[in-house]
Amino acid sequence: MTLLRTLQLTTDGMTAQRTRVNVAAMNMANASTTRTAEGGPYKRRDVVLEAIDDPRVGFANQLRTAMGDTPMQTVMVRSIEVSQDPANLVYDPGHPDADAAGYVALPNVSSIEEMVNLMGAARAYEAGTSVLKTVRGMAEQALRIGK
Repeated sequence: MTLLRTLQLTTDGMTAQRTRVNVAAMNMANASTTRTAEGGPYKRRDVVLEAIDDPRVGFANQLRTAMGDTPMQTVMVRSIEVSQDPANLVYDPGHPDADAAGYVALPNVSSIEEMVNLMGAARAYEAGTSVLKTVRGMAEQALRIGK
């Protein structure tokens, strides 16, 4: 695998992790939003990642597949799904969005779960930056050999 190929795979992973961070931050920011444009409380979003055959290696992947080997894959964000979990009902008769019984439908967002997702994505992103630093160091060493 070439250094450029390693950089491409690493940046694909870092892009996917950045999306996870953004979605977790959006979920946390809307953890108390009771009114949305769609009506009702905010609904939690989840990032769905997928391993796909890397289109940048084209013929090499076809050759590997024909020989019965696993093709090179990369990660991409397949979709951002809206959670179908029910809203959390909290008794608060003074809230402007309370129903006739005094219950308010709050978003189905758990701040603990979002922090775990955020920390996991941040660690994976950090691992990607370490790979980039290592690849840069290898490229610099290769350039010094030619001197």
